[in-house]
Amino acid sequence: MEQFDVVVVGGGIAGSSIAAALAPAGVSVLVLERQTTYRDKVRGEYMQPWGVAEMLRLGLEQTLLEAGGGYTNAFVTYGEHIDPVTAEASAIPLGMLLPDVPGAMCVGHPQASEALNTLAQQRGAHIVRGVGDVDMIAAPDTSPVVRYELDGIVYEVPCRLVIGADGRQSTVRRALGIPLAQIESRATLGGLLVKDADWGSDAAFLGNEGNRHFLAFPRPNGYVRLYLACEPGPATAGPERTQHMLDAFRLKCVPNSERLANAQPAGPCSFYVGTDAWTDRPMADGVVLVGDAAGWSDPLIGEGLSVAMRDARAVTDVLLAGDDWSAAAFEGYAEERSERMRRLRVVVHVATELRCTFTPEGQARRVAFSGQMMSDGLMLGLMLSSLAGPEMGPAESFEAENVQRILALA
Repeated sequence: MEQFDVVVVGGGIAGSSIAAALAPAGVSVLVLERQTTYRDKVRGEYMQPWGVAEMLRLGLEQTLLEAGGGYTNAFVTYGEHIDPVTAEASAIPLGMLLPDVPGAMCVGHPQASEALNTLAQQRGAHIVRGVGDVDMIAAPDTSPVVRYELDGIVYEVPCRLVIGADGRQSTVRRALGIPLAQIESRATLGGLLVKDADWGSDAAFLGNEGNRHFLAFPRPNGYVRLYLACEPGPATAGPERTQHMLDAFRLKCVPNSERLANAQPAGPCSFYVGTDAWTDRPMADGVVLVGDAAGWSDPLIGEGLSVAMRDARAVTDVLLAGDDWSAAAFEGYAEERSERMRRLRVVVHVATELRCTFTPEGQARRVAFSGQMMSDGLMLGLMLSSLAGPEMGPAESFEAENVQRILALA
């Protein structure tokens, strides 16, 4: 039985980023990943500026740029109530929100996972892909042992710490018996990657028109990730959903949007109901959870990659700070993450109510909010926190009184 300091279960964004940071510091790391080839599952591909700040601290910028990532330096909000020229003139300059952060980053999830996994291996981490069942054996006062299957052979690996980075259905979390609290959104969100869009802009945008909320995130080389929130029905579940998604981007309020509607699909089209999930105790002796394994943010506001990067940086800081890898050493991480995810839940609740209420009253509320946000510090602090970081907004922005005030607008 070969022994490692750390066994990372899950070689996606968070797990591979941690391995890439630990290995060159002399920490022996084993990464166990089920997939032999990372697949497009309509995953998050937009990293908010606060996530980019964490990526830069981890030294991963060049790797993600070489994986096909690119910076987005503006965010435009279109809509039926605003002239497109005015909307573009009022774009949020993403490169001015945080010091030394050039903007948000758009990068393909499969390509990013592959690049980070390769980087971890190049830096000395031991990578095993295509593993089957994974189990964790832990007894009081003993170091954990991870058992995994590969090609019909079962291996057992002792280690000092197990990092659960194995996604929403985390085997590690279930082995610990850590429950997740969960809230289901009333928004149905779909995603589709398109290519050859001839879009000609590196600005991300969102907005509302009719009975749909739309978002688009351009990437280099003519790729654009499209998202659509709408009422569920045949257009979101039937065999023609890809075409329905493209047709939904024939927008009157977005100039040249027919270029997106006429682009070529470059991946699957999937719709799903958003959820928020969390635990306030993502650790135990010998184990810590990161990324979706520790809970996730509703994808409507695009925080998944940023949450993963913050988790990776925070856990790496603890492990490189000293020899104390006990559960107590991760208390600061747990407290910060708990408040971070709580604030994101508040933001996504407000965003869902504002953007996904497809009624005349909902439209009136969007118009009122748009007219007041820039002059109202609490409203502005709430919405900008999704871009600059949940910790950046005033605490009062996330209180029930402010939320109720926003939702009462008309």
